[in-house]
Amino acid sequence: MADETKIQGIESGRAKFAWECVNQLIQQWNDENSKKKLKEYRSYTQKIPMYIKTNGLGATLAFMLSKKDKEAYKKNFLKNVFYPKPIPEFWIKEFENLDDDIQELEKLLNFKWNVEDLQKIINRNIQIEVFLGEQDKIINPLEAKNFFRKFADVFYIKQVGHILQNYDKI
Repeated sequence: MADETKIQGIESGRAKFAWECVNQLIQQWNDENSKKKLKEYRSYTQKIPMYIKTNGLGATLAFMLSKKDKEAYKKNFLKNVFYPKPIPEFWIKEFENLDDDIQELEKLLNFKWNVEDLQKIINRNIQIEVFLGEQDKIINPLEAKNFFRKFADVFYIKQVGHILQNYDKI
């Protein structure tokens, strides 16, 4: 019982701190120019819990960064794609030439696999193979492994990231 009370006290303290931060922000954004910021903030606060649940905290923070600084987001995204290796120079140059529109990337990163659609594929006797890198920083590989193993042969490759290869020889 004492542990439960202590946990409730910690959670209550966190909630109080969050509430104070929100109120302080609202007071700072009281002028007409800040109405847009406040509307954007409200939109974030409504969506963030679902983003975290769906994509994890890291991907959610990266998404939020993308809204603030697109160049930093693209650089961080590339870093995570090639993790644990450094980004090859030719990819940095190639990525710089990409359109600044990140909406397509967001759609891809937030894509939700539909269980019913996967089951339809299986019912048509189509075999699905899923390859995951143990050190993937773009998706949660363990979560993906647990989800897809009901529908597919899942290959969980150790010591590689999102691109599933050791490109030292490229």
